[in-house]
Amino acid sequence: MEDQAEKLREMMRKKNTGNSGPLRESPRVGRTKARIITVTSGKGGVGKTNVSVNMALAYARLGKRVVVMDADLGLANVNVMLNMIPKWNLYHVIRKQKTMKEIMVDTEYGISIVAGASGFSKIANLSLEERQSFINELDSLSNADIIIIDSGAGVSDNVLDFVAAADDAVIVTTPEPTAITDAYGIIKIIATEIDSLNMGLKLVVNRVKSYAEARKVADRMTSIAGQFLNLKVEYLGCIFDDPTVSQAVLRQKPFMVIDPKCKASQCVQHIVGRMEKSEARESGGFSGMMKRLFSRSQE
Repeated sequence: MEDQAEKLREMMRKKNTGNSGPLRESPRVGRTKARIITVTSGKGGVGKTNVSVNMALAYARLGKRVVVMDADLGLANVNVMLNMIPKWNLYHVIRKQKTMKEIMVDTEYGISIVAGASGFSKIANLSLEERQSFINELDSLSNADIIIIDSGAGVSDNVLDFVAAADDAVIVTTPEPTAITDAYGIIKIIATEIDSLNMGLKLVVNRVKSYAEARKVADRMTSIAGQFLNLKVEYLGCIFDDPTVSQAVLRQKPFMVIDPKCKASQCVQHIVGRMEKSEARESGGFSGMMKRLFSRSQE
């Protein structure tokens, strides 16, 4: 395994550097490094994918080039929320049946999506050749300004891999006691399982009835994380329990499209505004993400 890991690192060095010198940047003139945001949750059913998709739209409205990658390799559903049925997904890329460009789909909302590989087990099961091919294909995303990774729920290796690879990890919870407990659980595992944790760890409280309710949940979680894990968790904001969201899910359209001025839409715009004001860590951009992702998956 160690020999295989060293071969992978050597291939990464050849890909991301010349014979010597710093990492190569994308040839797009004046581009900044892509910011990678992984959206995750301790349990399913808290609205994680809804948050991911609508955050992407909010970023697009700021003039950003945005890609949403559905990294839930078991129950992918970003495309379902957008009423799209892609013929190909990440599974076909991993198996070299299609390229990333062939499976990436532009939407009518100004964002692009990469459909998840439903039924695929875990990144760590990829062979060295499959990993390198995956790295090469993911490079197709590097011209984006924002890459939002909609991870699976829970604490599987896949989830931790994509959290570790991110510049920012956004934990989504609701005020329900079980959701709060599970959200704290994933924060604890992130703190203990990911070495050299220095990404921005952020919290969004979804489906709240009031700002006071959201603040109570956020204060409790950020305080406990700081006291017992010595970990700073930034409270980004909340999203109101808005009937427009349910309507949007049924119509398979983002709620920011159904009603850009509804409470939920305004909340998401506020959250993205807060994200824009916070600085992502210096991570080497997309190539940095790839190094972190595949160094973890070799452990």
